Amino acid sequence: MKEVKGIILDVDGVIVGEKIGFNSPNPHSEVIHKLKELREKGNPISLCTAKPHFSIGNIIKEAGLDNYHITDGGSVIINPINHSIVKRHILDKELAKQVLNLYIENNVYTEFYTVDDYYIQKDQENKITPQHRHILQKDAVRLSNIVEESVKYDITKIMPIALDENDQVRVEKMFEELNTGLTLSWGIHPVANPLKFGIITAPGISKQEGAIEISKNIKVPLENILAVGDSTSDWQFIKMCGYGAAMQNASDKLKELVQTKDANHFKISQKSVDENGIIEILDYFCK
Repeated sequence: MKEVKGIILDVDGVIVGEKIGFNSPNPHSEVIHKLKELREKGNPISLCTAKPHFSIGNIIKEAGLDNYHITDGGSVIINPINHSIVKRHILDKELAKQVLNLYIENNVYTEFYTVDDYYIQKDQENKITPQHRHILQKDAVRLSNIVEESVKYDITKIMPIALDENDQVRVEKMFEELNTGLTLSWGIHPVANPLKFGIITAPGISKQEGAIEISKNIKVPLENILAVGDSTSDWQFIKMCGYGAAMQNASDKLKELVQTKDANHFKISQKSVDENGIIEILDYFCK
């Protein structure tokens, strides 16, 4: 018997796709309707994303998801409807400055984030800037010197953006050699391929920790939560939950991992994000 009592959803590649005006930058209206329907039936639904809360605020308001959500890769647990913050993990200012200096010196397009804004260096502005504006649904704040001015802010996340898989290796190697103890994970976005988005957070902070925090706050045991993703990195929070699902467009590795869950506790959708495949998953677990 299926006993899903709470839901955690990755955003990009799960409810937001690459068809601008259809399911980007916001989900298709049918998906919003489904989320709203389930929420009104008493199912808490938390979005889990590397993006900041202002990038998913419209989804949350339209679907009525009046509960806490995992944002900034786990650095901020927040309910954007009333701006109530459960957790906010701030990077050490000196470590943040070191990371920013490393990437700026090596010409890596880099952003840093606070709870309510994100920042770039003026002379780094390029074609990535409008792409990310579309994804984040907010324009960046431009700084003359992102390294020196960073100490004025409470930074929740630093995002180096690699141009492709090969550049990702370069960016990751630089981070490892700096040996700050901070956490680096990676994300992608359907409309921005082949860009790879680095997610640098405080030590030990991840979507996995975010899922644990959500479980506490919605008062639903992890064993009764359904988690859905599309990239291998999403396994870090899906593995914590009793039920797991992957989109048809998910990585083959994630599909393999999801199927290690108990029978009737996993689902691979037959439809992609651009076919509103999340509805198929939600119907399977939440009839």
